[in-house]
Amino acid sequence: MQIVRGLHNLRPSLRGCVATIGNFDGVHLGHQSILARLAARGVEHGLPTCVLTFEPNPREYFDPANAPARLMRLRDKAAALAALGIDRFVVLRFDEQLRQWDGREFIARVLDEALGVRHLVIGQGFRFGRGRSGDVPLLVSEGEARGFGVDAVGAFLHDGERVSSTAIRAALGSGDLAMARRLLGRDYRMSGKVILGARLGRTLGYPTANMRLHRRVTPLSGVFAVRVAGVEGGLRDGVASLGTRPTVGGTGLLLETHVFDYDGDLYGRYLAVDFVERLRGEEKFSSVGVMVEQMHRDARRAREILAAPRATASH
Repeated sequence: MQIVRGLHNLRPSLRGCVATIGNFDGVHLGHQSILARLAARGVEHGLPTCVLTFEPNPREYFDPANAPARLMRLRDKAAALAALGIDRFVVLRFDEQLRQWDGREFIARVLDEALGVRHLVIGQGFRFGRGRSGDVPLLVSEGEARGFGVDAVGAFLHDGERVSSTAIRAALGSGDLAMARRLLGRDYRMSGKVILGARLGRTLGYPTANMRLHRRVTPLSGVFAVRVAGVEGGLRDGVASLGTRPTVGGTGLLLETHVFDYDGDLYGRYLAVDFVERLRGEEKFSSVGVMVEQMHRDARRAREILAAPRATASH
């Protein structure tokens, strides 16, 4: 998959595609239905498929303090789109200039002049442009004038419930990983490079792979039964803590993962952690000894959960 960052990098040779626009946070089942339609249109027109998104997303730009936690970092989103066969991922910087364009100007500058869109697949309620002046009827009318068609896709329902990034965040925040799994079509996953830690876990009998998340907020926290990709032997069972480590005076968000029955060095590797079930919330213990006793209980419970048939990974 080709990744293009910024309008200035959209060379004339890249014009001509079928496209969709959106945040695609989580690349959940609803997004996948749009992307499947996009792929079909690409085959029909004999053109590459293109996903257009913004960085930061508009909510983060307008109200960064109250923007919702991301389900995915941009790198993970790109990997998920590539796995689904998308040909081109275009990331536009959302800034003061872009926010000033109304719907018609955005269509002219981006969809027509820069991308040369020949068919657009979009969610039915999609709004865009200054003052949210752009909508599906405007896209249809402008498309007729500029030579591109528009598919407006309705909400995707799973067991009667609308699939959305908001619903997934709510499920993760409440610890309902089974619901999040149903809406995503897979386990919720976080990825990152293992950094050198204080090695406290090793002295306590629980060596951990530590990953800084490079996020201000996360959609979930606590202690979890997990599976880990990127270690020898395929997906490996483990237990993970996601939070600020209050018992040992930690600062900043850290994902600490103990891989069961593994004694190798994971420093510098890029791992993916699949969250299977939440065991408990993060706690501040009265002593390290009390914390270790709880860690023993967490590890036993995680092994039981991961040994059960219902915990079979969906990847």
